[in-house]
Amino acid sequence: MDKPLSFAEENYLKHIFALSEGTEDTVNTSALAKQIKIASSSVTDMLKRLGEKELIDYEKYQGVRLTSSGKRVAVNIIRKHRLWEVFLVEKLQFSWDEVHEIAEQLEHIRSPKLTTRLYEYLGRPKFDPHGDPIPDENGDFPETRRQILSEFKVGDSVSILGVNDDSPEFLQYLKQENIGLGSTLHIDKILAHDKSMQLSDANNKIIMLSNISCQHIFCKRL
Repeated sequence: MDKPLSFAEENYLKHIFALSEGTEDTVNTSALAKQIKIASSSVTDMLKRLGEKELIDYEKYQGVRLTSSGKRVAVNIIRKHRLWEVFLVEKLQFSWDEVHEIAEQLEHIRSPKLTTRLYEYLGRPKFDPHGDPIPDENGDFPETRRQILSEFKVGDSVSILGVNDDSPEFLQYLKQENIGLGSTLHIDKILAHDKSMQLSDANNKIIMLSNISCQHIFCKRL
């Protein structure tokens, strides 16, 4: 690459990585357009550009896949984003529902030295404030074995590890219920008609969560 990628190009690579994570399948261009919230015709133009830069393999109607170079760029952007989220929460006392949009801007800073120093300053964290894994300096992600809350049973006690929905609305909802990373919950009851859960926290406060909400919360059994 003769010149730095634009922010838009970096964002495309990041979204392609997110849509393809855990699978060898190509990413459907319509799914990518929906993820980025842009017209499919504009997506096609960008994919052609990224293909010319050998960051993706793309054929019309066949989907898109990151090349090894494209994957390195995407993982580096994700690494910076999640490190900045840790910094904002741990050092500047932002809440976990406030940091995503700020990190979206900070992730494009092009200083490997700054990223390395930030990583060391934060104590080489493995997870961001939402529980998402942070790749190390080699681009390797830490191993994660997480179950969603809806997979547990009555009588189980769990600790919250993260979420797979980092929208401000969902995070604010959890915050109102005093649910955050490390929170402990006991499953008191699962309602038969809709699989919603009645839980109690460490202070014996009763919390009701819908089945959909439970599917977006990662936990480990205590």
